[in-house]
Amino acid sequence: MPAAPDFPPAPDAIKPVRALISLSDKAGLEDAARTLAGLGVELVSTGGTKAAIAGFGLPVKDVADLTGFPEMMDGRVKTLHPVVHGGLLGVRNAPAHAAAMTEHNIGAIDIVWIDLYPFEKTVEDGGGFEAAIENIDIGGPAMIRSGSKNHGHVAVAVDAESINLIVDALKADGSTTLALRKQLAARAFARTAAYDAAVSGWFAGQLNDAAPARKSIAGSLAQTLRYGENPHQTGAFYRTGERRPGVAYAEQVQGKELGYNNIADADAAYELVAEFEAPACVIVKHANPCGVAVGHTLSEAYARALECDAVSAFGGVIAVNRPLTGEDARAITGIFTEVVIAPGADEEAKAVFAAKKNLRLLITDGLPDPHGAGEVFRSVAGGFLVQSRDRSLIKPEDLKIVTRRQPTPTEIQDMLFAFTVAKHVKSNAIVYAKDGQTAGIGAGQMNRRDSARIAAIRAKEAGEAKGLAHSLAEGSACASEAFFPFADGLLEAVAAGATAVIQPGGSIRDEEVIAAADERGIAMAFTGVRVFRH
Repeated sequence: MPAAPDFPPAPDAIKPVRALISLSDKAGLEDAARTLAGLGVELVSTGGTKAAIAGFGLPVKDVADLTGFPEMMDGRVKTLHPVVHGGLLGVRNAPAHAAAMTEHNIGAIDIVWIDLYPFEKTVEDGGGFEAAIENIDIGGPAMIRSGSKNHGHVAVAVDAESINLIVDALKADGSTTLALRKQLAARAFARTAAYDAAVSGWFAGQLNDAAPARKSIAGSLAQTLRYGENPHQTGAFYRTGERRPGVAYAEQVQGKELGYNNIADADAAYELVAEFEAPACVIVKHANPCGVAVGHTLSEAYARALECDAVSAFGGVIAVNRPLTGEDARAITGIFTEVVIAPGADEEAKAVFAAKKNLRLLITDGLPDPHGAGEVFRSVAGGFLVQSRDRSLIKPEDLKIVTRRQPTPTEIQDMLFAFTVAKHVKSNAIVYAKDGQTAGIGAGQMNRRDSARIAAIRAKEAGEAKGLAHSLAEGSACASEAFFPFADGLLEAVAAGATAVIQPGGSIRDEEVIAAADERGIAMAFTGVRVFRH
């Protein structure tokens, strides 16, 4: 480990003399460059950035004028030079550093403004392998890291907010403070870390390496939150850069600031509602769906979803898979709702929601692909778990009918609907569904039998609320997201009124469960696919 040199304390105020600027995105360049030049700061740049600054009529020096070497190798080599990095790393008030800078004619660089080659955008836009490689910045991160390490003397900007902080400080008193330079260095190191994470993650993907020896996750702050899951916990929301439609990139049209639980529930609801092709509505409460339905219209789908469990729906999160109309908005605002997320809303709908000041309305630019590739993460003490997104899709031809009685076409549709919902319910999960509507949902229990019982209770209450003489689960299909380890869970489903069951199968007691189904005359299908969600 290198010993820490005995440097003099860094000065608080640094009056900059020279700034090195290299940008891919020139937005904001003219105003900042004019301000710096007007304050007597010498501007140094390369390539397109230098041409842009000169085009503003401002004096600008080429990096090659400092190094004595021209830009070469298609721009790969231009700033990787001791004159540049000595100007960034040199500790001005350390006698040995100052002597070296004088001996080798190295001028100090006091400001670095670099935004890096657009690697992430190149990948996002579908650029090929070679295009991505050429957009891996080498000199930029090196200069950012050099300047940030020497933050005692150098102010580093990696984005518009950073350069604005520097410019504002210079306008105020002509100098940058040590506190500001530390703040900028922290931001800069985070940027290069995120950049490297993007490159390494992309490269692993190119090699189809699902478990590289080292894995980095990077995010950019979307918003700080009032608190986490509870008021005594801090919270923040970050975007990873994955352009998946959903809560991360949704426009909040109205309502209070989103909270930690709002964001988690909105994500859960939107991921589920995207599974359906017909107009659909999902109501989520505490990360679990409490009502899911399809209909001819969103209003109908919402009404049917609400029937499943109107008690739990109070204060829930609603997701739909079609743009909202005024009629839909009036239906949804009939009870208190925390968040509504949809791929659009007309002006009438927005006006209806506007009357509910506390309701958050989120509009997205589309629906997520439920079968698209991706990864999901979960933290544990000292590490994190990574897995591929559950992209499973069960179709009628995938079903293995294991009972003597064959399911009817209607029962098959009910089974597939119920199994799709069960994929998004916390384990152990049991879902009763009929005619594109959940009848009862049992979630997160320590045994499957109790989930079946809870779902049956919900279905019975839903039937009573609807004025029926029977449970809403009567004649339904029952989905279990994992196999029945014993016949007791299946028997609870039969008692609730289910006539068909769908489950993965694979238990050592499958034959016992099949025999119980045959004895009671119900149909049962195995999917061969387990869809646990912890």
